[in-house]
Amino acid sequence: MLEPKQVWPEDYIARYREKGYWRGETMFGFLERRARDIPEHIAVIGGEQRWTYADLLHRANENAARFLSFGLRPGERVVVQLPNIPEFLSVVFGLFRANLIPVFALPAHRVTEISHFVEKSEASAYVIAAKDGDFDYRMLARDVAARAPGLRHVVVIGEAEEFHALEDLPHDQTLLPAEPSPSSVAFLQISGGSTGLSKLIPRTHDDYIYSFRASADICGLSEKSVFMAALPVAHNFPMSSPGVFGALYAGSRIVMCPSPSAETAFTLIENERVTITGVVPPLALLWMQAAPTSGHDISSLEVLLVGGAKFTPEAASRVRVALGCTLQQVFGMAEGLVNYTRLDDPEDVIVNTQGRPISPDDEVLIVDDHGQPVAEGEPGLLLARGPYTIRGYHNDAAANARSFTEDGFYRTGDIVSRTPEGYLVVRGRAGDHINRAGEKISAEEIEDHLLAHPGVFDAAVVSIPDPYLGERSCAFVIPQGEKPKMAALKAFVRGRGLAEFKVPDQIVFVEAFETTAVGKVSRKVLRQQLRGQFLKTIPMEA
Repeated sequence: MLEPKQVWPEDYIARYREKGYWRGETMFGFLERRARDIPEHIAVIGGEQRWTYADLLHRANENAARFLSFGLRPGERVVVQLPNIPEFLSVVFGLFRANLIPVFALPAHRVTEISHFVEKSEASAYVIAAKDGDFDYRMLARDVAARAPGLRHVVVIGEAEEFHALEDLPHDQTLLPAEPSPSSVAFLQISGGSTGLSKLIPRTHDDYIYSFRASADICGLSEKSVFMAALPVAHNFPMSSPGVFGALYAGSRIVMCPSPSAETAFTLIENERVTITGVVPPLALLWMQAAPTSGHDISSLEVLLVGGAKFTPEAASRVRVALGCTLQQVFGMAEGLVNYTRLDDPEDVIVNTQGRPISPDDEVLIVDDHGQPVAEGEPGLLLARGPYTIRGYHNDAAANARSFTEDGFYRTGDIVSRTPEGYLVVRGRAGDHINRAGEKISAEEIEDHLLAHPGVFDAAVVSIPDPYLGERSCAFVIPQGEKPKMAALKAFVRGRGLAEFKVPDQIVFVEAFETTAVGKVSRKVLRQQLRGQFLKTIPMEA
């Protein structure tokens, strides 16, 4: 098997340790210390289960022994695909304790993605819940096993049928190994975005713990905080920004939310007095729409983190009034660099920027297509290097050649500008810009203007081929209330002082957007829809 690793130059390692970013902690070790300090404090709530820190530690130790009982050995990889249930934490920390390497998959992934993760990581085992809602993951596991002969074990929480039931496995803790090196890979995260199969991201104990430890501090977490995991918890955002790991590091209470719908989430916020949670922009819009008539008391909510995709200023400006809490924008990536607006930032900074980096040693470059720095304040391609930004993907030489510079900067694929105070403003993904007759158009900029219209609930702007212009713009619009006239909507955008070439060439009204597994709008899917159904059936609008 190819060993996962993440390698920084020795002088960087020395600097990161000297400055206290890397403290020699391990993923299981920090939980062990928390459980020793506050054993009776509630760690996680999910359904009818309420586990203390001591409970979580005990269950993790038992699970570690269970995984080793059927022959798994330290260093082997285990794909974990679980919904938002407390067992996610006891399984993952059990794998950490056994020196096994989790490979995180989202509940929405199916046979193509899971088979890819198993094969790319050379995983020996696969952990699932028997069911989540109407979906039977055991059927999925059968399909995966048929495609991936190297997969030796399937472990099930619940009724296992022909697989291993986690609870039925022996748990002799004399099998447990010594603590791993803090510089070793703790797990394999999956790359974000909406194009192609995800790459595998090796994260070390040192670098990842620094990321969520610093995030917890920036987000004001303490033992009094109640963090709700509303998004799929295996995603990097609800895992570490500050996420469930940051919450555990701070001694906070975690509430596992089984569905991000406003009704489910607001019920839990009211019942458990949730103080902080994180969502993606489409979900934030739904919550703001539902809040005035929900009937639930969500006044305990102090902070709403919004990340995973650009949150337009027009929508961001409505959070405080609609939900009664502080917005904290998050812009980051599973590969490393994370930016936050700070809780005490002025409102215009919170609304109009996506924050500044976590670390003083986060190196940020903004360059043009030729790799040359752009003028301050101008948009360009974002490159990042730092104490928690990776230097390479696992088992993917081609992706590494594309994604990393020779001196170790990660090419994020994002287009950003930077304010004089060091805050980043996301202008979009490099592939989301529209090149219309030589004029570059930011999809996010146009979306923000469309969202200002009272008849628009959400909007996504994409490019489509044009024989004369090269590309033209098409705005997908989800209407709110009575559908506005296309000509009137174009006039509205035009009336906001935009250049004529930025006014959408075409507008298509839809009921909903296709999203990625974590709820982001997938522009790849929208473009496919345009080239397939819409491009053939809808004429160009004047």
